[in-house]
Amino acid sequence: MKITGIELRRIAMPLVSPFRTSFGTETERDVLLVRVVTPSAEGWGECVAMSGPLYSSEYADGAADVMRRFLIPALTALPDLDAYAVGRALEPFKGHRMAKAALETAVLDAELRAAGRSFAGFLGASRDRVPCGVSVGIMDSIPRLLDAVAGYLDEGYIRVKLKIQPGWDVAPVRAVRERFGDDLLLQVDANAAYTLTDAPHLARLDDFGLLLIEQPLADDDLVQHAALARRLRTPVCLDESIESAAHAAAAISLGSCSIINIKPGRVGGYIEARRIHDLCRAHGMAVWCGGMLETGLGRAANVALAALPGFTLPGDTSGSSRYFATDITEPFVLRDGHLPVPTGPGLGVDPIPEILDKVTTSTEWIAAS
Repeated sequence: MKITGIELRRIAMPLVSPFRTSFGTETERDVLLVRVVTPSAEGWGECVAMSGPLYSSEYADGAADVMRRFLIPALTALPDLDAYAVGRALEPFKGHRMAKAALETAVLDAELRAAGRSFAGFLGASRDRVPCGVSVGIMDSIPRLLDAVAGYLDEGYIRVKLKIQPGWDVAPVRAVRERFGDDLLLQVDANAAYTLTDAPHLARLDDFGLLLIEQPLADDDLVQHAALARRLRTPVCLDESIESAAHAAAAISLGSCSIINIKPGRVGGYIEARRIHDLCRAHGMAVWCGGMLETGLGRAANVALAALPGFTLPGDTSGSSRYFATDITEPFVLRDGHLPVPTGPGLGVDPIPEILDKVTTSTEWIAAS
């Protein structure tokens, strides 16, 4: 497969409500989309980097720049290309996993569309639908939080994740548990907001029967996560710390966690995400699919990934309406707490041209040399 050219498209997607975490508040998603064009098919990828380097060191403008200057020229120079070749061609460039993931996804989408094969089939999905959880941001008050959780449960979400930070942790968790009972699948996500000195405070969460506490400490400290895991009854899950299968192997060896959240953008793409899944499954470690407020394009790929057999916990693969009033694809709609796995060629979904044009803020065409 030879690339004819690549389009970088920026879109602005207003969120239905502000989404607040320990590192900031989002009211709009500034999304970088990648369209790879070949003689036989075209494919789409979504870069999940945020507008600013808050979740990680990557950000949308930086991702576009590194693609333009380094990554795309390395791909278009190849006489023959498939999704596995993307990783090999881009390996010399350090970091920038979200940018690499978007390009790999677009190439894989084009390749699978040309072959009439689905993303789910390529990855090895074993289910035709996946159970869905919802991520609930930090609120201004506990009553507002309880109202939000009640609304999501009414919509059918199977699991609730609460964002926490120092000063917003034990009290909201207690309130949700008391209001909705012990049967609610409940977990928390700190986005690296704590240090090991907070261990006695975090241990207070053990009383609430949580599924897990996600990324409590710094992303670059597997050793202290291992120390914390020994002091908590609540299972520790790692997110930002796991950027590759090698990181996952180190975390398993150190005992830094007992659960891993796999975000394909964070680890460099769906092929590496599958490697992490396979590694964790071989070691009996649960995994689940995280989210980065993706549009329908990224959501389709995530749902396909979450249908692999090792994904035993509900992921953050929420319905489109959780974040967007209007998605750029046909919306993903929750049914009985699940989303269907797309079965069409490639991602199995396409942008709706009139909606895509309406939210587009810029486009750039890079022809193959």
